[in-house]
Amino acid sequence: MREEVCERGKAKGCQQARALFFALSLCLLPAALTLSACGKRRPPLPPVERVPQRTELLSGVQRGNRVILSWPAPRRNASDESVQSIRRVDIYRLAEPTDAPLALTEEEFGARSTLIGSVPHETIQRSGETINYTDELELTEPVRLRYALRYVNAAGQRASFSNFLIVEPAARVSQPPSINDPPALSESAINISWQAPDANVDNSTPPNLLGYNIYRTTRSQNEPGQTPLNGERPITATQFSDQSFTFGEEYVYVVRAVSLGTGGMPVESLNSNAITVAPRDVYPPAPPSGISPAPASNRISIFFAANLERDVVGYHIYRSTDPAQPRELWTKLNREPLERTTFQDDAVQSGVKYFYYLTAVDAAGNVSTPSDVVSETAP
Repeated sequence: MREEVCERGKAKGCQQARALFFALSLCLLPAALTLSACGKRRPPLPPVERVPQRTELLSGVQRGNRVILSWPAPRRNASDESVQSIRRVDIYRLAEPTDAPLALTEEEFGARSTLIGSVPHETIQRSGETINYTDELELTEPVRLRYALRYVNAAGQRASFSNFLIVEPAARVSQPPSINDPPALSESAINISWQAPDANVDNSTPPNLLGYNIYRTTRSQNEPGQTPLNGERPITATQFSDQSFTFGEEYVYVVRAVSLGTGGMPVESLNSNAITVAPRDVYPPAPPSGISPAPASNRISIFFAANLERDVVGYHIYRSTDPAQPRELWTKLNREPLERTTFQDDAVQSGVKYFYYLTAVDAAGNVSTPSDVVSETAP
């Protein structure tokens, strides 16, 4: 009897165990299916390509009857087949009355503006850090111009518009001056002069003229000089002396007239004709001065003042026992230019009177004329 009860208990326990196992299987089945799906390998999805974002650094300036637009060149590009490859930059312009509302949405600008030009892919590739576009105008009456640009990719898709650049160009802007060539050169200055303009870009007279700005570019510069040599204020004279040059460098000069523009702001003309100057140092230093011989035992010491020219690299000392002898026949006492301002002549004979003169030499190899002759008798 006891054994029969035990057998019935075992059977009941087995049924309960089977029920529990089935329930657990149902709970684990979705997880197993999920894990099986996660472990299945599929081809990787290609990255989503988009047209590069718009530039927000569009800027510009009026110069004469032109507006010159500038913006940073794209920092990166893709292969020609990629939709991220910038194939061109489209330039848009909207002309509106000067009293029109300043607020304007991109949608309104896109509907009302005109495509005035494009920068092709080849120009983008050749550009440095900045891309420029010049819009030539026919200035007749007051107008407000609103500019924006869009990048266009290899698939012809357009990015969003850039920031808006708003310009109110002045109509009466002076024509450029004309530089006289060649300039006058001296040891201390490159002297530039020019002819004043006769009229404005709209051919009205007299020219709207506040003054002039002078610009200089060296051959080693990648971009033209943007800071006037004359400083912040235009000069009213028609000549300028550039004293901050270096011999052996090559310079290109242009001059721009400055007019009174819209809102009292100055507006520059287009560039004048450009002139190139390559100043060479052909100017010898002054002869040495303050020469003072001093006798000592078996020698004569020579003392003299240093030249004031900053490019003097040394001095030569000449000696003779005959002051009437031609200067080119005197004996040079040092092989290399003497860098000190003292010299000891040890090759003297007691009781003999010696005559001396000096020359100065600069970094370009220019030699001064002979100094005054001094003399001393060896003790």
